[in-house]
Amino acid sequence: MTVKTRFAPSPTGYMHLGNARTALFNALFAWQEQGVFLLRIEDTDQERSTTEFAQQLMQDLQWLGLSWQEGPNVNEISPPYYQAQRGEIYARYYQQLMDNDQAYPCFCSAAELSLSRKLQRAAGQAPRYAGTCAHLSPSEIEAKLAQGVQPTLRFRVPKNEKIIFTDMVRGEQQFMSDDIGDFIIRRADGTPAFFFCNAIDDALMQVTKALRGEDHLTNTPRQLMILSALNLPAPQYGHFSLILGHDGAPLSKRNGSMSIKELREKGWLSLAVVNYLARLGHSYTEDTLLSLEELARQINDQRLGHAPSRFDPQHLKHWQQLALSQLDDEQWWQWLTHNITLEIPSDLCHLFIHAVRPNVLFPEDAQQWAEMILTENLVWNEEAHLVIKETDSAFFNHALIALHNSQGDYAKLVDELKQTSGLKGKKLFMPLRAALTGVTHGPEMAYLLPLIGIHRAEQRLSSAADQDSL
Repeated sequence: MTVKTRFAPSPTGYMHLGNARTALFNALFAWQEQGVFLLRIEDTDQERSTTEFAQQLMQDLQWLGLSWQEGPNVNEISPPYYQAQRGEIYARYYQQLMDNDQAYPCFCSAAELSLSRKLQRAAGQAPRYAGTCAHLSPSEIEAKLAQGVQPTLRFRVPKNEKIIFTDMVRGEQQFMSDDIGDFIIRRADGTPAFFFCNAIDDALMQVTKALRGEDHLTNTPRQLMILSALNLPAPQYGHFSLILGHDGAPLSKRNGSMSIKELREKGWLSLAVVNYLARLGHSYTEDTLLSLEELARQINDQRLGHAPSRFDPQHLKHWQQLALSQLDDEQWWQWLTHNITLEIPSDLCHLFIHAVRPNVLFPEDAQQWAEMILTENLVWNEEAHLVIKETDSAFFNHALIALHNSQGDYAKLVDELKQTSGLKGKKLFMPLRAALTGVTHGPEMAYLLPLIGIHRAEQRLSSAADQDSL
């Protein structure tokens, strides 16, 4: 049987790192077996789902390299792939369950259900549906409907049954049906509940493996009961650990998460992102940058962790650095100029790349160095200002003379300045860098000085020499 996994997001916002990791793991497990990675859009929440978000998440998947082999606009063998368009399909299975007395209408109000849960908790019981509407007669149902009450539809959970399944990550899992209670499979507004349509679509689309976050673990017995009642096949489920933020809470925008759209716009490389995500909750034997093909080849369900994974932005930057190092100069320049506009003269581009590349993690870093190089009004930061202020103005006058004598050759400038100033090491290099760049660290000055040019360098050294203006 062909392995088929799926990613089934709800288009109610931009894709975040947790969603992306779910998509990545499912894609890698499919590709490892030369199987099919399916995309399905679960847009039954009509108030929050938008076409814009659906289009954006598909763009995000493609940017990450996670192109689907079945789904919207690709190999559509089980259409439609938008759940909002599958209402007639769900209606048939609702009817089948009702015909077999495996589902029934529930007219309980939200207030009644809330009171029931409070009473159960007060009695030391786990809250579950009390079965108030489970045995209404046809005449009682007709009377409720005549009053204009819109019912939900509940699945009639079998009594005293064990639901046992083998989780890809956590091994054998066991639940008792009596601990679950009859649950809603269709809301009062007619829209399907997640438990129901997610399970039905997995079966009809022949999904064989469904990897998702551990927060869905308790959904699994409900979905297995639904599929069993309808005599439909179930996928093998696997539930991996959640990603936590720095505060130990589930990762969100509040504690450091970024959307894939934000990452792309900031200039992150997709290969850096997938290499990082592949190691959140899964261990690889290699710590080197791997292609998607290699990540797929090495993925192993035995290496999926049970403990929550902690999001570490510094670790993500490590992978960005590795991914950037894999680019040649032309690719690096294309990455840079795709994200920002630089006004570096064409004859200086090659020198600019060699000067700033080791100091650039994101396009905005290069932008700052370009602005420093080209500005006619350099502003020193606080640290550079202090260095210049503590350096005798005679040093900068010596530097001006050495600049003209060397014709902008940094090595010659430094040799002459050593002789005339009597300084060396940090006491020579630090004030020179501070005056010429406005900062006390950065790219090699031998590369920067030709970019700055003699004219701008002269202005900056003159400003530093004018101690009265400091």
